[in-house]
Amino acid sequence: FKDGVLGSSPRLVTGRPGAPLPVFFVVMRHLVLALLFVLSVPRLLLAQQTQEQLASYHFSRGEYAEAVELYEALYSRSGNKFYYQMLTRSYVELGEYRKAESLISGRIKKYPRDLTLHVDMSELHNRKGDRKKARRACDEALELIGVDSRQTADLVMAYEAAGLLDYAVRAYLRLRDNTHNRYLFVTELAALYGRQGDYASMMREYFDLLDHSPQSIESIQISLQRMLREGDEPRVAEALRSTLVERVQTQPDNVQNIDMMIWFSLQQKDFAFALAQAKALDRRFGGRHGESVWRVAQVARANEAYDVARDGYAYLVNKGSQHPYYMESRVGELQLQFQQLVLDHQADGAALKTLQERYESALAELGSTLSTVPLLRDYATLLAYHRHDLQAASDVLYDILEMDKLPPRVRDEVKLELGDLMLVAGEVWDASLLYMQVEKSNKEDLLGSVAKFRNAKLSYYNHDFEWAKSQLDVLRSSTSKLVANDAMELSLLISDNMEQDSTFDMLDIFADADLLLYRNQLDAAWLRFDEISRRSLSHPLLDDVLMRKAQICIKQGRYADADTLLGQLYAFYPDGMLADDALFLRAGICEQHLQQDERARSFYELLLTDYPASIYTEQARKRYNEIKNR
Repeated sequence: FKDGVLGSSPRLVTGRPGAPLPVFFVVMRHLVLALLFVLSVPRLLLAQQTQEQLASYHFSRGEYAEAVELYEALYSRSGNKFYYQMLTRSYVELGEYRKAESLISGRIKKYPRDLTLHVDMSELHNRKGDRKKARRACDEALELIGVDSRQTADLVMAYEAAGLLDYAVRAYLRLRDNTHNRYLFVTELAALYGRQGDYASMMREYFDLLDHSPQSIESIQISLQRMLREGDEPRVAEALRSTLVERVQTQPDNVQNIDMMIWFSLQQKDFAFALAQAKALDRRFGGRHGESVWRVAQVARANEAYDVARDGYAYLVNKGSQHPYYMESRVGELQLQFQQLVLDHQADGAALKTLQERYESALAELGSTLSTVPLLRDYATLLAYHRHDLQAASDVLYDILEMDKLPPRVRDEVKLELGDLMLVAGEVWDASLLYMQVEKSNKEDLLGSVAKFRNAKLSYYNHDFEWAKSQLDVLRSSTSKLVANDAMELSLLISDNMEQDSTFDMLDIFADADLLLYRNQLDAAWLRFDEISRRSLSHPLLDDVLMRKAQICIKQGRYADADTLLGQLYAFYPDGMLADDALFLRAGICEQHLQQDERARSFYELLLTDYPASIYTEQARKRYNEIKNR
């Protein structure tokens, strides 16, 4: 084989001078070169990244000359816009305006469609103090706007960043002219008008959009609600009111404008006017507009505008049983009457008996169905806690639980209510079992935390204080602020008094009195709380006794007595856990029952200044402002 393939192998390796390499070695050479390039790329990128970090470091320290040297090298290699921006800023900081202008001009020539570069030039001229050239640069950008929405949006962002809101507005308007599309960037333009304080133009944008696109009403309401809440509220509200009046007068058949009038009236808590508009809308157009009346009644009830709510429900009920909102309004009427009697702690037995008869009449007419579950639940509460018929109340709740297709959450809520009834009836273990069932099926939900808290409180009522405290301590980390706060308060009440009284005598009495209060046996509860006051003049439970007695007075409608007790609590225990509770309760009593707005405002103010971490802070601030603006 000397002259064969193996014998000729040296020639395959070396070849003749100038002869082309065989294909195999050509491919191998390219692979090696490619591999060397790939291996070098990370080092190149790392070097660039290190250079960029060093440039940023120098810039942040005000070492602009060093930053310029690095950014010039980076920009020359990549043309990256970020490097351009940082290089421009570095030139400006060094006062090298000619270099900055040359850099911007060069980039404008290279990227003529990037209109934001003209704003950079304008800012440079402003820095130099040449206002005329600065305006000319901004005008040039406006003149170059075509029909590209993205290009215009980028330009507007640049104008806004430079504080040139008027130019931002003009950019949107020019794009609209060029595209012959009046409805481009409506919400963005409206927001710009709002930032300028031009609320009339802002409203025009929103209502022109509403005329063109009625389905946008909800998004418009969300935007306006934010402005009413966060902006210059009186001016926004006045502009909205003026626009609505004008539009309703000039477009009397435009249903969306009337819907907006109703919505705005609800925002301003002018429930009577909102209901009048909703009724007018229903009489004129019929159809689905009974929903507006029902919605106003619901909102009015939630805000304790009971006369308006009653009027709305009655209006729909009078339309007859075939009306789509007849059943909801019948339910609403009864819920309203129940709510008023529950809040009016002076309601007598005759009024409660009449309400019971109305419930029975309504349920006989409407039946026990999924639609009447809210009615049935209120009826059970009325029977249990106000008519003291626990058996009838539990029968109602069991009937609900036996309904087909009952939503799981409603089922668990009813189980909680049934557990409460069992506790009132003294069936402690049955109550605990129901609470545990709800907790198990709602482990990651607020309802599960509520069930766990009620079970812990049941242990407290049962004098099992150590177990109750262990469960309450777990709940102190609950995602629900209200549950966590209630758990913390009860846990501290137990721990403080376990330390003070190794026999738990006073805590036993207090827990018994608390259970009587829970069962609505107010006179018996008062006597048990009073027993603690008589037996000790310095026990740590005395501030809690004052709070419980105040709560009993409120339930009995003795608001002046409650005010006095809360005043004593705050005076004797200003640093205690219940001080902010006492202030908030006292303010509410003065505002809602004693017609003493100025005293209420002073209590809200004291709560805000002395107890800023209180859970009542947000509500107190809202109530304080409402009283102040009356």
